[in-house]
Amino acid sequence: MRCQVLCCLVLLSSIVFVQQTSVAIAAEQKTVRDFGAVGDGKADDTAALQKAVDAGLGAVRFTKGVYRITQPVVVDLDKVGFTSILGDGTARIVMAGPGPALRLVGTHGGSADPRTVKPNVWARQRMPLVDGLEIVGNHEQAVAIEALGTMQLTITRVNIRECLHGIHLVRRNRNIIISNCHVYKNRGIGIYLDELNLHQINITGTHVSYNAGGGIVVRGGDVRNIHIAGCDIEGNMFKDGPETANVLIDSRGSTGAGVAEVAITGCTIQHTRTGPESANIRVIGPDAHDRTWGHVTIASNVLSDTQYNIDLLKARGVTIVGNTVWTGLKYSLRVRDCSNVIIGVNNFDRNPGYYREEDKSTNAMLLQGCCDSTINGLHINGVREAPAGLVMENCRRCNVTGCTILDCDNTGLLLKDVTNCRVSNCLIDRADTKDGNSKDLDWKPLLVEGGGRNVIDDNITSGQRTP
Repeated sequence: MRCQVLCCLVLLSSIVFVQQTSVAIAAEQKTVRDFGAVGDGKADDTAALQKAVDAGLGAVRFTKGVYRITQPVVVDLDKVGFTSILGDGTARIVMAGPGPALRLVGTHGGSADPRTVKPNVWARQRMPLVDGLEIVGNHEQAVAIEALGTMQLTITRVNIRECLHGIHLVRRNRNIIISNCHVYKNRGIGIYLDELNLHQINITGTHVSYNAGGGIVVRGGDVRNIHIAGCDIEGNMFKDGPETANVLIDSRGSTGAGVAEVAITGCTIQHTRTGPESANIRVIGPDAHDRTWGHVTIASNVLSDTQYNIDLLKARGVTIVGNTVWTGLKYSLRVRDCSNVIIGVNNFDRNPGYYREEDKSTNAMLLQGCCDSTINGLHINGVREAPAGLVMENCRRCNVTGCTILDCDNTGLLLKDVTNCRVSNCLIDRADTKDGNSKDLDWKPLLVEGGGRNVIDDNITSGQRTP
C-alpha cells in the first residue's frame, strides 16, 4: 500500500512539474502577436510592439509578417532588463514615421574598463541583441536602429533598406558588434558613428552598399578601436550626393579627442567614380596641425573605381600594406600633411582588362607636405596624364626604397622641394625606352626640382643605374 501511495505521489509531482515547465516554455515562446501585433503591413503595430518590449520577457520574438509602425519602439534596458529583438529572417518592420524603428537606450556612462561598469548594467542591460529582422523605411526621416548608452550591443543578420540612416550610434556606447548584416540602399549613411564616445566596435562580414551619404562614417567624437574586416562596401556615393566615402574617418570639429586606432582589413571597397570627391577610404585628422592623431592600418583590401582610392589628411601612424588598387580617377593614393606613414608592398596597377579610355583615370600617387615616412616595395604601373607616377612635394625625412615604377607618363618619380630624403634600390622604367632613351623625349625617369640634402643612389632608371 505504501508503495502504491509513493508511486502516486511521484506521478503527481511529475505531472505538476511538466505542467509548470510547459507554462514556462509557453511564456518564453510568446511572440509579438500575443501582445496584439497584426503583422499585415496595414495595421499600426507600434503599441503592440512597445507592449511586448515593456513586458520584460527578455526575448521579443517576431513571426513571419510585415509589422508597420509609426513611432520608435524604445527598449529602455534599465527598465525592462535584458532584451533581445529576434526574428528568423521572415519578419519585416516598416518604419512609417520619423526617427528610429528601434531605439535601444542604456545608462552606461563609463569606459570599456570593467571597473567603470556599474552593477545595474551587468544586472539588467548588458548585451542587447537585434537579430534576424528586416527593417525598411517608409518615411524620409526613418532610421532603422539607434543606440545610446549601451554596453555590448550586438546586431546580427539584419537587413536594412530605404531608411535615412541604417545603424545610428550616438552619444556613448561601448563594445559593439555588427556582423552578417545587409545595410543596403539607404538615403543617408549605412553605419553612422555620430559625434560618439565609443571604444571597441567590430564590423565584420557585412554588406554595406548604395547608401547615398556614405558607407561606414565616423564623424567627430572620441572613438577608439574600430575594426572593419571581411566586408563588401561599395557604391556609397551618388553623383548628386554629398562629398563622402565608402569608409570615412573624419575627426574635424570633434568635441572629443577625435578618432584613432582603426583597422580596415580584408575588404572589397569599390565605386562610385561619379560621386563628388568620392573616396574608398578617407581618413582626416583633427583640425590641429600637429599631426599626432591616427594609428590606422589599411591592409589586404581590394580598392577601385572612385576619385580617390586612399585619401589621408593630417594623420599620423598610418600603415598601408598588401592592398590591390586600381582606377583612381584623380589619385589612387593621396597623402597630405601626414607623418609616420608606412607604405609597403601594394599593387597599384592599370590592369588592361579593367581599363577603358573613357574612364580617364590617372591612378596618380601624391605625398604632399609629409615627413618621417617610409615607402618600401611599392609597385606602380601605368599612371596617366599626371606629372609623375609618384610625386613627393615638400616632404622631408622620407625613405623610398625597393619600389617599382613602370610605364608612367612624363616622369617616374618626381621630387619637388624635398629635403633630407633617400631614394635607393628602385626600378623606374618605361617599356618604350632603349638604352636609356625614350621615344617620348620629355620622359624623365627621376626628376628633382628644388630641395636639397637628399641621397639618390643605386637605382635602375630606364636601363641605367644612378650613381
